[in-house]
Amino acid sequence: MSAGTSEIISAEAVVVGAGLVGLMLAHALASAGIEVVVVDRAAPGAMTDAAFDGRTTAIAKGSANVLEGIGLWSDLAPNACPIEKIRVSDGDSLLFLHYDHREIGDDPMGYILENRDLRSPLLARADAAAQVELLAPAEIEIVERGANGVTIRLADGRQVRARVVFACDGRGSSLCREAGIPVTEWRYDQSSFVCNIAHERAHGNIAHERFLPGGPFAILPLQDRDDPASGLPHRASIVWSEANDLVPAIREFDDAAFMAELSRRVGGFLGEIALDSPRWVHPLGLSHATRYIDERLALVGDAAHAIHPIAGQGLNMGIRDIAALAELVVDARRLGRDIGDPDILADYERWRRFDNMLLAVVTDGLTRLFSNDITPVRVGRDLGLAVVNATPPLRRFFMRHAMGVVGDLPRLVRGEAL
Repeated sequence: MSAGTSEIISAEAVVVGAGLVGLMLAHALASAGIEVVVVDRAAPGAMTDAAFDGRTTAIAKGSANVLEGIGLWSDLAPNACPIEKIRVSDGDSLLFLHYDHREIGDDPMGYILENRDLRSPLLARADAAAQVELLAPAEIEIVERGANGVTIRLADGRQVRARVVFACDGRGSSLCREAGIPVTEWRYDQSSFVCNIAHERAHGNIAHERFLPGGPFAILPLQDRDDPASGLPHRASIVWSEANDLVPAIREFDDAAFMAELSRRVGGFLGEIALDSPRWVHPLGLSHATRYIDERLALVGDAAHAIHPIAGQGLNMGIRDIAALAELVVDARRLGRDIGDPDILADYERWRRFDNMLLAVVTDGLTRLFSNDITPVRVGRDLGLAVVNATPPLRRFFMRHAMGVVGDLPRLVRGEAL
């Protein structure tokens, strides 16, 4: 990384946002020798604090291939719990959908990791990588984009100069807004309670998705702890979507009352359960940018699209964005092209926009279909689950789709080198 003076930092690309997508994109580009500056307003120490982000993330098999291909998976794997089976059920219906990874191979369908176990290794790698410079905390004052490149002026007087800027600053992206890119968005009448539980009986590496009238209720397997304070050796993550009119009361529950409500929804199959983390609540919504690019700018991850967590695909969409964008940028650089060329950015938009829009439409439809208790609708969707479960080719197709290995896939997703 070259710095002409103490106030001017030069790189080939600048990534705005040191969240999961931003750091992964920086490492993907750096793995091919591209110099990257990452800018974020939060201090790295705050990003790794246990209270910063209590969510967990499902990493599909295709996404794990990407992380392996850019050299990150070895750092993440020790904390990753494999998903070997997925069980989808509708309330107390006897009809269900069951996926078993052995139907299509030996690999798990994916993995569950706590976000802090993703973020900490990514930040540590950024600190050590010669090709990545992390500027955080740093406030951006002005982003100037023009025919010859990008200049970002920081509040402390420093400047970052690059060929292109990638917006990884999440939903409500300031770069998206400043570029005048319209965003289609709405809020669901739901919020999501997120916490971890410790439990008595092993989860068997099974992810459960239950559809309840208030919204989806997910029980996601986590790695066990060797010496649990609760005395319960196993762990799971809970993502409990609930109707917004009930959220304020549940938020005010003490831990005992919260666990009583949670236990009713979990049931008894895990044995005794106990709260194993703080509780968080997040409003749920959908957003999708009408375009992903502008002059020397590309939106990546939640800056371009954000969906309901019903299928656990949010970060996986962002990782596929990363794989496609990195492939195009790296291939262009190898040919000696300007990596901020509008044709390269346009190719990225064409590659990713339809896939992301389709998944947004599907998850929105599933959310609306399953978040009600109207009898004819409930009977129809239960029969649908049963039909898929009883049709092996269809079941295997949906399994591969959940693994992120269907469609026009970038090399990294296919398990090939960048």
